[in-house]
Amino acid sequence: MFKVIDYKQDPEFLKSFLLRRHSSDASVEAAVKAIFADVKANGDDAVRRYTEQFDGARLSSFRVSQDELNDAFKNADKNLLRILEQAAANITRFHQHELDRSFFYEDGDGVLIGQKVTPIERALFYVPGGKAVYPSSVLMNAIPAKVAGVSEMYLTSPCNKEGNIHPNILLAAQVVGLTNIFKLGGAQAIAAFAFGTQSCPKVDKITGPGNQYVAMAKRLAFGDVAIDSIAGPSEIAVIADEGANPTFITLDLFSQAEHDEMASAILITPSKDLAERVQVEARQHLLRLPRRAIIESAISNHSAIILTRDLDEACEVANRLAPEHLEVQTRNPFELLPKLNHAGAIFLGAYSSEPVGDYFAGPNHTLPTSGTARFFSPLSTKDFLKRTSIISYTKARLMKSGNDIAYFADAEHLQAHAEAIRVRLQSREGV
Repeated sequence: MFKVIDYKQDPEFLKSFLLRRHSSDASVEAAVKAIFADVKANGDDAVRRYTEQFDGARLSSFRVSQDELNDAFKNADKNLLRILEQAAANITRFHQHELDRSFFYEDGDGVLIGQKVTPIERALFYVPGGKAVYPSSVLMNAIPAKVAGVSEMYLTSPCNKEGNIHPNILLAAQVVGLTNIFKLGGAQAIAAFAFGTQSCPKVDKITGPGNQYVAMAKRLAFGDVAIDSIAGPSEIAVIADEGANPTFITLDLFSQAEHDEMASAILITPSKDLAERVQVEARQHLLRLPRRAIIESAISNHSAIILTRDLDEACEVANRLAPEHLEVQTRNPFELLPKLNHAGAIFLGAYSSEPVGDYFAGPNHTLPTSGTARFFSPLSTKDFLKRTSIISYTKARLMKSGNDIAYFADAEHLQAHAEAIRVRLQSREGV
């Protein structure tokens, strides 16, 4: 079960815990570099070979056909369709609130300064397969791009040996209006859209989580394309006091531990009694969950209960962890909010369970992991918008500030910069 760490007695635990997040596998990097070189040289042929090698599917076409989309919709669970539509509405409403807009302001002398905000043109959303099915990832990646105004949107997800994508992925794609859907997964999919092949267009940005090969591929593709972030294993931390419900906490911790064996679930509490009750609940609930082996591995190897002196110290621990998900299950959770600066998403109160954010509330569930919440943000419309500065100077203003600008250029020993200004100061042309 959970390791129990007394933060006062073992402050070095966090340092060693944080170090594990940033380890990389040289063999994975070498494998991905070889795939990239092959895809660059051989295009579709290389992608087809790797799909057969890794997924067991020999694809004649990489695209999902309209007939496949129609079948997925026709055979859909109508209750799931209703829920997907409601979730999509909630996610859309949230992302509409965060839109950046162009702005301009007058700065005197007829000068106009501003910023033009425009969407990127082509985005790819990677939706993982493997141990689970993630229609929620379709919604969370596609909707902010759609709200931002991206004109060309593509989705790719690994297929099974029969060459099919799970119908719930296709259903979610239809809910958000995606039609360009590909049956590709792994590093070869990232390479195909990062560099372009005969069947796969080169895109401007790639978003979405994946396994260590996908994560490495996104890292290596950065520069040829933009990416959202490098997704690591799932994480949750829960700050709780003695009055918290141990059953709620246990199942919330398990909700992330069931993702994969490398996931991390941390309870931070000043209450030894709560820690003991969570241990008891964990043993009981583990027996009845179908993904027991995955949860048990994650809990035993990458999780802990951290005992603190008080809730202030619990906030200090949480800020050092900078977890993907942070729940606050205390009597007055909003009192702690000003002290919590580093987390992908914060869930306040006993009824704000992490799955509420994963599926339905509206904020994006594509969150920074591995402590990167210290400097990264959740996926948003801002990830699909680019900003262009606008400067419209007049002769009147340049006459006032030009000598200073030229002097600044001289200080950097950039003579052409300075001369470009001085030639205008000496010009007799009009405004």
